[in-house]
Amino acid sequence: MHHIEGCERDQSQLLPVRVDDYVHADNPVRFIDAFVDGLDLAAAGFGRVQPKETGRPGYDPADLLRLYIYGYLNRVRSSRRLEAETHRNLEVIWLLRGLRPDFKTIADFRRDNRAAFKAVFRQFVLLCRKLDLYGRELVAVDGTRLKAVNSRDRNFTREKLAKFLRDAEERWADYLERLDVRMPRRVRPAVPARRPWRRRSPA
Repeated sequence: MHHIEGCERDQSQLLPVRVDDYVHADNPVRFIDAFVDGLDLAAAGFGRVQPKETGRPGYDPADLLRLYIYGYLNRVRSSRRLEAETHRNLEVIWLLRGLRPDFKTIADFRRDNRAAFKAVFRQFVLLCRKLDLYGRELVAVDGTRLKAVNSRDRNFTREKLAKFLRDAEERWADYLERLDVRMPRRVRPAVPARRPWRRRSPA
């Protein structure tokens, strides 16, 4: 008898040649990708949506937004950890199509688009709720009469929906504050005052 053994690391293997083969059809990253594709980022308030004709090209705000939504769902807050995920996580590699922004670019994107983040994440949470993507079960009954049990957790009034929206915005605000604690704003070093110039008297 022997243990299950892996293959040699330097051995050639017939692995899938496409990254798409590693991401299942029901993987949440596909939902994130489709959600961001349907957004009007310029109308949402994101900057640099249209690239400039001159200068070095920058990252598409849509790609950086995909990365932050992935981090939000998987509780990855640090910009340095998000950078690490772009190198080792196949889901993130698929989501960003192999892009690897550095942690400073990731942090600056959140800082420069803080107001737009709030509206987009509110829309994302509502869409997840509408599509029932929070692990709730669906029971369909056709042509049968059953005694109804209207649970308090299963029905929604206008007041409950408004409370749900407030709670979602508070959770997102708390998430942004935690990000600010992990990545404090840069403080410019104080420039020492120059000594006044004095004219030397002739000897």
